[in-house]
Amino acid sequence: MGAEARAVEELEERIIRAKERGLPKHLAIIMDGNGRWARRRGEERTAGHRAGLETAKRIVKFVGRDLGIEYLTLFAFSKENWRRPQREVNFLMDLLADFMRKNLDELLENGVRLRVLGDLDGLPPHVRQELERALKLSQRNEKLYLSLAVNYGGRQEILRAVRKIIQDFEAGHLSQEVDELLFRRYLYTGELPDPDLLIRTSGEERISNFLLWQSAYTEFWVTETLWPDFSPEELLQAVEGFQSRQRKFGRLVEG
Repeated sequence: MGAEARAVEELEERIIRAKERGLPKHLAIIMDGNGRWARRRGEERTAGHRAGLETAKRIVKFVGRDLGIEYLTLFAFSKENWRRPQREVNFLMDLLADFMRKNLDELLENGVRLRVLGDLDGLPPHVRQELERALKLSQRNEKLYLSLAVNYGGRQEILRAVRKIIQDFEAGHLSQEVDELLFRRYLYTGELPDPDLLIRTSGEERISNFLLWQSAYTEFWVTETLWPDFSPEELLQAVEGFQSRQRKFGRLVEG
């Protein structure tokens, strides 16, 4: 057996063991390091974003097809990213629209249901059009719930929820007490389960305004690997690390 065949067999065995131990229900990823990846190769940042998109496609397939994780959330474009040079912002917007246009059929065939976390109205019309089309056509799929955080910020999401609650109360549409269960319904994530595991690439150890409410008890896994070099094997390593932890949720655990 050749080295490549052995590597494939070992990966398949690891996947089987990971499934037996119990997978995270919801996986979130901060995809970081595209620019540094390009700079180390003497290329423009746009080359890093293109390579990062290809990595995202591989990871979505691996998570949904091979691992069978139900929920995947990818941090694609933050509220703060608008501060980048206009040329780069325009490229990222076009890249996202082009990806949805060219890959939607494959996503639908693989049972992916798309959800957008963030302010769609703040996106360029051609990007919003492609995302809204994908949202409509994928709404009946149930194999993988893929959420893209686009034009998203965690603080802004919480403020938006508070404003909507106040508006509904003043309009007479809300009479019950505001508790955690009600509040979460006003978030972009709605009824989605909170992330069990959050992966961040490129070695940065911060949450970057991502899923602030939802990540209260999320397990974090940080890797020095830049996003374009991130592989299914390393994602599986993160899952295996998650499975070795004891999640307490504030409780004392005996033994």
